[in-house]
Amino acid sequence: MAWAMVYFLGEGDAPRTPEKVACDKGYSVGRIREWLTDHGIEAVIPHKDNELARHDPNVKFDSETYRGRCVIEQCVGWLKEARRIGTRFEKLAVNFLGMLHLAMIKRYLRIMF
Repeated sequence: MAWAMVYFLGEGDAPRTPEKVACDKGYSVGRIREWLTDHGIEAVIPHKDNELARHDPNVKFDSETYRGRCVIEQCVGWLKEARRIGTRFEKLAVNFLGMLHLAMIKRYLRIMF
């Protein structure tokens, strides 16, 4: 997950920021946490084993939100089974979106039958 990709666009909506961002331990860096805090986003990032905050009882970690991260990871994992999507074979955004739709249809059909 790219930590800078925190803005979501809805249909006809202005850009908006999420309330929380869940990342793995690799993103447990002070400047990332500061950037998220400055933008009003709660960082749901587990601390590394060698960080002092991990052993601080006053530091809370939202494990319930972090569990939802696996859904996104699994979705990206099965999308990458479609090689054209994993390697970004399609260079035009409209073609890439079409391949993404085909991959989703293929996945749904596999689940249904």
